[in-house]
Formats: sequence, structure tokens, C-alpha cells
Amino acid sequence: MIRRLYVHNFRCLENFELPIAGHSSALLIGRNGSGKTAVAFALKILQRIGDGTSHANDLVKPEDFTWGRDLPMRFELEVELNGRVFAYSIVFKFRRAFKEIGVFEEDLAVDGERVYSRRMANVQLTRASLESAAEFPVGYHLVALPIIQEDSTQDPLFTLKKWLADMLILRPIPSLILGDSEQETLRPKMEVSDFAAWFSGLLKESPAAFAQIFDYVKQIIPDLSNIINPLVAKDARSLVVQFSNGPEPVGLPFGELSDGEKCFMICAMVLAANKSRGPVLCFWDEPDSHLSLDEVGHFVSALRQEFQSRGQFIATSHNPEAIRSFSDENTLLLYRKSHLEPTVVRPLSDIQISGDLVSALVRGDVEP
Repeated sequence: MIRRLYVHNFRCLENFELPIAGHSSALLIGRNGSGKTAVAFALKILQRIGDGTSHANDLVKPEDFTWGRDLPMRFELEVELNGRVFAYSIVFKFRRAFKEIGVFEEDLAVDGERVYSRRMANVQLTRASLESAAEFPVGYHLVALPIIQEDSTQDPLFTLKKWLADMLILRPIPSLILGDSEQETLRPKMEVSDFAAWFSGLLKESPAAFAQIFDYVKQIIPDLSNIINPLVAKDARSLVVQFSNGPEPVGLPFGELSDGEKCFMICAMVLAANKSRGPVLCFWDEPDSHLSLDEVGHFVSALRQEFQSRGQFIATSHNPEAIRSFSDENTLLLYRKSHLEPTVVRPLSDIQISGDLVSALVRGDVEP
């Protein structure tokens, strides 16, 4: 669970800290352009580091620096995993003369004990198996975390990298989700266009996950009878959803489901992934954008309930039903007066609101 996320000089996030410590779920609200999606992209950078992306230019771009200023970009993450507190930070700098982005600082500590620290190209690594700290150089343009080899699956380096890589950062585009796959994955793309590969990968690792996926979807789509993923060519599969209200089921290619039905399938996968592979962090940008009003409450409640006992769920929304599904304590307002000012974030519990929250949002009367 994230205890602290700090971002500085990244897009509209300047000296920005997300107050979600102690919350198993949180909702980010605010006008378009207030910075909600920027938080998702900040987490995506950390996820890609955990997944092995080491070249700084593949992680951030010159236009990601706030207003193009020549100042360091900083990410700080504090997360509790298996009863231990991991604190990771990284600082990027853009060297205009060389037209490249490099890593200026990088640190990892567990329960206050340093694992490694890095200044410019020099890395100091501390391990229980080493009598003294080991020093070695890393290219200025490379992130050290993906490069340092872990001793075992018990190594804190392995624990953090796996947790980062397994984060689910979702911003689905249903029209791109067709249900075809030629490979398997446990880490879906942000737009979830590889849903079928994710489905195949999760069920291969944990076949029991199918029951949870099916049971959840059947609650919303009662005539669902099966979800199959047959081979259609060598190494190629195509998802088919079967429906029945009689003796013979009728199969529908996954790509022909409605946008909302695809989102319910994604929700089922998130629930199953957290149960079988978790605890995971799931950031879902506007999960309700393709749902009808009467579906939103059940949808959000299922996600919040699953993550209450393990993992962490963060969502953004403009939907009144989604907003009503969260309390003031775990609803965060993101606000910018203009595009030339940074994002400000405040819990709703710290803001004076006159009357109903949704009505105040409609009037534009909610400001930190």
C-alpha cells in the first residue's frame, strides 16, 4: 500500500504529494486539466522502471518537465509491502546541451536501512551478504534499479521491482479491445488493448481465477453461460463470450461486446488479479465512463470492497454516482486556477462545502 507519493516538476505536478496513506481506496476528482491523469502517468513511469525500462529517455520526455523549465524532476514513493516499508526516489535532469535526459539521484531504503544510493554515475550498494558497501558506475542515462541484480526472490530489490511492475495502471479504450491474442501477459497495457493476452496469462498462472471472473460478470450479465478462449491458429487465440437462456448457447466474439460490457470484464480481471497475484495497486482513470448510471454504484463498490482487505485502488471520476460511493476522507479534489499554475490537492474532509457535494461541483463552487 502506498504511504507516500511525491512528484515534483512533472507536467502540472509541482511539489505535489498525494495524501492517500492509510486508505485502501481513494477517488480523485476535479475539472479536466486539473492533473488527475498526470498522477496516473507518474505512476506509469515508476511501473515501467520496475518492469525493466532503464533508459531515462524511454521514461520521460523533455516536454514532461513542468513548463519546460530546466529544473530536476523528482519522484518519491514510500510503500508498505509484506510488513516492511520501502522508500524509493529518483531524480531526472534534462541536459539541453546534449539533448538528453539523465538520472541525477536515486535511492532505495527498506525500514530506514539503505539498500543503495546513487549520485550521478556512482552507485553504492549495501547488502547483508557484503562486508562493505560495493561501488560501481552506471551510465548517466540509465536508471539503476532495473540493472542491479537481486540475490533471490527474498531480496528487497526483487520485492519492489515486482510490485512496481505488477501495478495496474488502466485507462481503457474499449474500441481497441478485440479479444485476439498471440501471447500471454500478466501486465496489461494502459489502454488494455491486450485484454485477451492478459486473460490468457492470468488463467495460465492461476486457473482458479476463472471462477471469480465468471461469477462477477454473471451478476451483471445474467444470461452469460461461458467465456472460452479457443485456438484459431497456431499460437493465436480469440475470446468468445457465450450467452444462453435456453438449451443451446450462442457465442459472441469478444470484440462485439458493448464498451460497458468490456469494462465489466476488465473489472472482473482486476478483482481476480488482486486476489490471485496481489496485493496490487490499481489506478483506473474514469472506470465508469462507459457505464449507465444504475451500473456505476455496483461497479465501484465491488472494486472498493475487494481492495479493502488487500492492495489499493485509486480511481478518477466525474460521475455523480461514483463520487457518492466514496467518503469525504478518501475523496481528493485536484484543482488548478489556470494552465500556468500547478495542481493543488486537498481531501474533501478539509474543504468547506455548502450543501450537496455533487450540486456544488456542478455549480463550480468547490475549491481548495
